[in-house]
Amino acid sequence: MALLAEYSCRATPGRRVVEVYDADAYLGDDEAMAAARRQVVAGNGYHLYLRSLQPDIDVEVTLRIWDTPPAPPADAEGRTGISLESGTGILVINQVGLGPAGEMRLPRPGVYEGNAWWTNRQATADYYDTTLDQLTDHSSEEALREAWNSSPVTERYVLDLTYIREPEPIDDEEL
Repeated sequence: MALLAEYSCRATPGRRVVEVYDADAYLGDDEAMAAARRQVVAGNGYHLYLRSLQPDIDVEVTLRIWDTPPAPPADAEGRTGISLESGTGILVINQVGLGPAGEMRLPRPGVYEGNAWWTNRQATADYYDTTLDQLTDHSSEEALREAWNSSPVTERYVLDLTYIREPEPIDDEEL
């Protein structure tokens, strides 16, 4: 199995969510967002929603394109199968309510399938809750910002994908 492309960025999980979607797929999906609350990662084929347990500490999102995707590591907290179609060949990593954190140019447009897995989700949430419990009414915004930037763990989401086929053709009559 060979790694063909990789991209990582940090993103703030605004409203506890980070989205990954094709650059032309602007509309969200409430059902997929609700499914992410239950499953951590869920999507509708064009959008993926990554659901954090906290809304303020940056998470790391890594997208990796393989000729054959590897199995998630044994120490992953969770994992799920995913599929994502990109007609443009560009995936956007979006911070809900805050805007894009980055984008990855895929080797080619198409349908990609594989696995999503995550680590340190619970540890980051525990740090977040403990920090909030220790704050006083006199704690400054700067102290809070410093606490979020000093998290001893990094919540991480990895999407290991492989190219499956060409994207579905656009039906001009639907436009």
